[in-house]
Amino acid sequence: MQFPATISCRIWFLLISCFSLFINAALLEAAEKVAAAIIVKDALTSPNQPTTIEAKLIAKGIFTSAMLGGEPLELMIDGKRVATAMTGGDGKAFLTYTPKAQGLVQVRVRVGNSPRVASTEGQANLAVWEKRNPIIMIELSSLIEESPPSRVPTVGLTLESVRKPMPEAADELGKLTQFYYRVIYLVFLPGGRDGFQATAEARDWLKAYRFPTGYVMVLPPDANALGAKVDEFHAAGWKTIKTGVGRSPTFAEAFLQRRLDAIIVPEPTKGDIPRKAKVAKDWKEVRKKL
Repeated sequence: MQFPATISCRIWFLLISCFSLFINAALLEAAEKVAAAIIVKDALTSPNQPTTIEAKLIAKGIFTSAMLGGEPLELMIDGKRVATAMTGGDGKAFLTYTPKAQGLVQVRVRVGNSPRVASTEGQANLAVWEKRNPIIMIELSSLIEESPPSRVPTVGLTLESVRKPMPEAADELGKLTQFYYRVIYLVFLPGGRDGFQATAEARDWLKAYRFPTGYVMVLPPDANALGAKVDEFHAAGWKTIKTGVGRSPTFAEAFLQRRLDAIIVPEPTKGDIPRKAKVAKDWKEVRKKL
């Protein structure tokens, strides 16, 4: 059976129109998806123990960084999806995972099948350590060279763009961690700063200057926060945390009050040195005092 030429043309016209509508709808849907970013915090656990990876999904915009709730996130390790979770109203999601072997694992968190948010992902480090491994806590500021006072305000400048590491700090810390120590980097969060963003900035700065990969942990600027965290670690079985290296006397006091070793670098003025604290003029001397 043959259709008249006019009918055949109409059928083809309808098919092409339907196909065009489908393509335009798909393009419109893709164009309307929100551009976003995922920021992920580092995590610490031991083999065969569950841990929680914290991630935050935020919309990317010139004038806004709104949190995106109700979106699916996926935890990826070695190219495999190992956990999923939905973001809450604050944009945060908590993904649970139990690693089998020790080591430092790079984890990725990505947006799942979302009709609203464009594809994106964030990365972090998962430290999987045996509790018998020696751990050293490092105050991030003790790795940074102190800049001379400047009359130019630093508002809006990032950590890695304005601060350089102390000479040989990366090399010396690399020697300490190559065969013996595991390292926890401590960042004390100024008021009003976001813990997720501070973690990412510190991790990027350490990587840029080739410091050993470790676990970046953010704490509030409370004088008691560090001591409470050390107690928490010890209570959880991390009893090999016995030494801290920092720049501030407050940092050293948190360790000394618990009869643990503390090293201050660089050497402060005499009046600022807590009793029983060790001092080092540079990072070469730090390694000699451990």
